[in-house]
Amino acid sequence: MIKYGIIVFAVLLLGGCSSKQNRAAEEDREAKTLMQGVWVDAETNDLAFRVVGDTIFYADSTSMPAYFRIVGDSLTLSSGTSYVIEQQTPHVFIFRNQNGDLIKFTKIDEAEADSVLLPETPAVMTYTHQVKTDSIVSYNGTRYHWYIAINPTRYKVVRRTFNEDGMEVENVYYDNIMHVSVYNGAQRLYSSDIRKQQFSKIVPVTFLNEAVLANMEYSKADAEGLHFNATLCIPDGASCYLVETIVSYNGQMTMKLLEY
Repeated sequence: MIKYGIIVFAVLLLGGCSSKQNRAAEEDREAKTLMQGVWVDAETNDLAFRVVGDTIFYADSTSMPAYFRIVGDSLTLSSGTSYVIEQQTPHVFIFRNQNGDLIKFTKIDEAEADSVLLPETPAVMTYTHQVKTDSIVSYNGTRYHWYIAINPTRYKVVRRTFNEDGMEVENVYYDNIMHVSVYNGAQRLYSSDIRKQQFSKIVPVTFLNEAVLANMEYSKADAEGLHFNATLCIPDGASCYLVETIVSYNGQMTMKLLEY
């Protein structure tokens, strides 16, 4: 009986702890209700975002809407990023961003909010330079005709960044496919589509996931073949890889890193 009583007590104790943990993990519905509406930056009065249900729609036309939860004193976005809530009332919301700065928003009244239009489907951006180029070059007395076409696709590249308020947002871009062809007269030496995934042995995969194959340019002709430089960049960022793509005179393609 004593052993049985100890077991029952232990089960009840564990059950009580589990219930407390579950309650702690439950979303604060009242706090989410307070978030509904249109919010502006308290200092600049610039439009910041609208909250509808469990979704934040940003004023920036390129930022994707974000699902959010409020648990305890934290606002957590769908990306997993969390912010500590310092104060929340029906018309004031203050949180601490990733730099530790206090960011304050105020809610505008319903009559004014009805006139505010925020993009529910943000624009997806393309990231291209010149779309089509071609030229004729000579090497050792032989003429070669090269051709490059930059083909925008519907393949989406998501880049996570922080807006002016220190909130993490997702911007979406369309990736490109490069078509490269090389001819010797009527003889086709090389013709192929080139995708960013083909650079995975040279460029880190973590970089490729957020990068766009932004450009392809002819460089030179020498004993190795015709050289083309591919540029892979994080959109709107300073980080790019420049990869040399060489098409040999027997139609073989090789790659090597030029710079980062």
